[in-house]
Amino acid sequence: MITLAQLIGAISPIYLTDTPALTPERADAPIAVLSPDSRKTGADSLFVCIRGAVQDGHAYAGRAYLQGCRAFVAERPLDLPEDAAVITVRDSRAALAELSAAFYGYPAREMTVIGITGTKGKTTTALLIRHILEENDISAGYIGSNGIQFCGHFYPTVNTTPESCELHYYLRKMADAGVKVVALEVSSQALYLRRVLGIRFPLCIFTNLSHDHIGGVEHPTFEHYRDCKHSLFTDYGAECIIANADDPATPEMLAGSTGRPLLCSVSREADLYARDISLFRRDSRLGVEFVCIHGGKECAISLPLPGEFNVHNALCATAVGLHFGLSVEEIAGALASISIKGRFEPVDILPEVTFLIDYAHNGVSLRAALETLRCYSPARLICLFGSVGGRTQMRRPELGAVANELCDLAILTSDNPDFEDPEAIIDDIAAAFTPNGAPFMIFPDRHDAIRAAVYGAKPGDIVLLAGKGHEDYQLIRGEKVPFDERAILHACAAKLRTAF
Repeated sequence: MITLAQLIGAISPIYLTDTPALTPERADAPIAVLSPDSRKTGADSLFVCIRGAVQDGHAYAGRAYLQGCRAFVAERPLDLPEDAAVITVRDSRAALAELSAAFYGYPAREMTVIGITGTKGKTTTALLIRHILEENDISAGYIGSNGIQFCGHFYPTVNTTPESCELHYYLRKMADAGVKVVALEVSSQALYLRRVLGIRFPLCIFTNLSHDHIGGVEHPTFEHYRDCKHSLFTDYGAECIIANADDPATPEMLAGSTGRPLLCSVSREADLYARDISLFRRDSRLGVEFVCIHGGKECAISLPLPGEFNVHNALCATAVGLHFGLSVEEIAGALASISIKGRFEPVDILPEVTFLIDYAHNGVSLRAALETLRCYSPARLICLFGSVGGRTQMRRPELGAVANELCDLAILTSDNPDFEDPEAIIDDIAAAFTPNGAPFMIFPDRHDAIRAAVYGAKPGDIVLLAGKGHEDYQLIRGEKVPFDERAILHACAAKLRTAF
């Protein structure tokens, strides 16, 4: 078990502002629990006081002390009895990341951790990577929006990139289970809040960059958002950077990095590129086929995910497979069987109708999804969506404007309204629709909205359920209420069949 003195020694001097003179007994005290949550502390704990968007952990140091905790990391002095050891630091989030790595024995050093960042495509690319490696007998794990997955285990995540103490906890479990490679979604917030500090990413991926996560408790400006993403390629030991050559931000992202660039493209020759891209629709399934070219060799790939942008994701994942010594043919064989929960996920419930569940939850991602689906020539393109309560006021008119332009029918409903009135959120979205635009229906209850979509679907329609993706709950007044769109779709279709 690690001691308090050993943990303090893991904090970089640039972050330390004051270390109290510890008695030998206190310095050698074993630390069994490291946490930024006072409720999880007790004797033999180290409590790290984090200033959050809503609450400040410094205010809960007293509670931790009453529960038996005597070791604290904070950004300011704490009003605690003299037997409490308080280590003050300039940045408690940075300190937590370094402490977490040490507490769990630096598990990232025992594996290859691949860092994937970008506005869109992180989840799909990361899961494609894991699938390719696993299908070719390379033990791989995944951490991101779709949870934590490795060796048959699954754990849900609250954030795309978990807080550093949780992140290293699961990295340790992966290392102990024999995982060799981890595909980790690295969000801009994770870089901003130092969650991945201390992890080395020899292999990094840049998917694309567009406006998102700006304002409120996220990033103050687009430039801040961009610069946080850029730091993955300059500050975390990148040796090779797989990048989307077709994105205008790629030169900016590569600037200042010592990592060797490996460029992927769907529009021109590059280190790895695609040509002869064609879409396919078979029964209710959508996909894309293309020829992958690398090193002068060609290989046909059939990907059961729709849209040209998924060719980009597949190329990045293919580059990773090649990095680990796989052939393009081995990679193509794995890609042919991929299915990703909540990312253009098909749900087969009615003949000749395509129902898809996707995480598209802002104007940029919804436009990309609808434009992609429009390319498959649906009889009607129907989109069911809402917007999250409490922090998405800027997204709502964008969502409404995109649906008004690209849908044949929009079904406006709830999507994690939390403490906000669902009807008020829907009104914000509906205000963007115009008299000559798409017709829309309103169902504040998402279950009712799904029922309407199923009952109203006709042969040749494509119906997109946007916003929730992998989620299996609705956030209502602070409570996660179970809500599985897949199960509801199947139940509605079953009732429709029995009605005739």
